Amino acid sequence: MPTLDAAACAEMMDALTEIAARASEAILQVAGNAEVRSKGDGSPVTAADEAAEAVICDGLKRLAPSVPVISEEQASHDRPQPGTSSYFLVDPLDGTKEFISGRDEYTVNIAIVTDGVPILGIVTAPATGIAWRGIVGRGAERLAIGAGKTPAGKTSSGAIHTRQRPSHELLVMVSRSHLEERTKSFIAQFPQAKLVQCGSSVKFCRLAEGAADLYARLAPTHDWDIAAGHAVLAAAGGNVTAPDGSAVTYGSRELLIPAFLAWGDQT
Repeated sequence: MPTLDAAACAEMMDALTEIAARASEAILQVAGNAEVRSKGDGSPVTAADEAAEAVICDGLKRLAPSVPVISEEQASHDRPQPGTSSYFLVDPLDGTKEFISGRDEYTVNIAIVTDGVPILGIVTAPATGIAWRGIVGRGAERLAIGAGKTPAGKTSSGAIHTRQRPSHELLVMVSRSHLEERTKSFIAQFPQAKLVQCGSSVKFCRLAEGAADLYARLAPTHDWDIAAGHAVLAAAGGNVTAPDGSAVTYGSRELLIPAFLAWGDQT
């Protein structure tokens, strides 16, 4: 299996962004008419999830046929093991509950993971026409996507970077659908914190662009839920760690991250 580094990621970045943009369009085409079903674990899935995954998996197979792909809907019935080389990690529609509710806080996520670490991330928000992307060590940017646009003709707002941690009010992103007691207790240690509820990996992107300071989740989540956002944030100068400060490692047998803290500025 190939091992992809930052240089290889840079060569694929525009093509991967185009794939994510096409998946976003596929979601929008069925928005409002997507029948909701339940997977084996009780989580919802719609035709939009499946349409986006089909677009992404086909695109990745054409772009890099030798690189393995792990995707959420695929893993729900066939859970491959990632091994130690590079692989694509895909969440075709992150924030399905927000999508079903008619909110715009859902995303398409594509990441490249090498040796257990996300090194490239692309996050698109189909409903708003915004994308965030980055390669660790090479920076991150926010750009516009939409019907008929390609990366070559993108409208970019330029590079993004995390902000310095404020001395007073900490702006903390929290999950709209998964805020549990352990996370609440952790956030309570910051008495001046202002909480902002949001769905999907948009929370990572708010930190990456300097609009927030912390995103905490002290409950398990799947690798594909956070890998792309993790890479974008790290590329923008932020950091994602376990609660004890150790590294977050991807590729466990269960493809689960027990808990994490995402910081724009951890100092």
